[in-house]
Amino acid sequence: MTDGANDPRQREGNDGSESIDFATFVLSLSTSALVNLGAIPSPEGGFAPVDKHVAIALARQTIDILAMLESKTHGNLSGDEERLLQEVLVDLRLRYIQATKR
Repeated sequence: MTDGANDPRQREGNDGSESIDFATFVLSLSTSALVNLGAIPSPEGGFAPVDKHVAIALARQTIDILAMLESKTHGNLSGDEERLLQEVLVDLRLRYIQATKR
């Protein structure tokens, strides 16, 4: 990846905040899935919702979204972006399998 200085994906948004780049987007989706899998606490401080089935379904949906993103962006990502997306998917899929066995 680039250092961001000349990268158009790193330009400031209209409100002065940094605009989102691909890696931040992927990691945001990954964090959402991890919260739903109960692997990390939510930003509010608690763990996954009380209804485990809903949380697992939400995690599965997020994993499916990341898989679709991988498919649709094939050949259009930098090497770093491609590796990040692949590594996130492998990790989430393994955690999903573990969570469904509990």
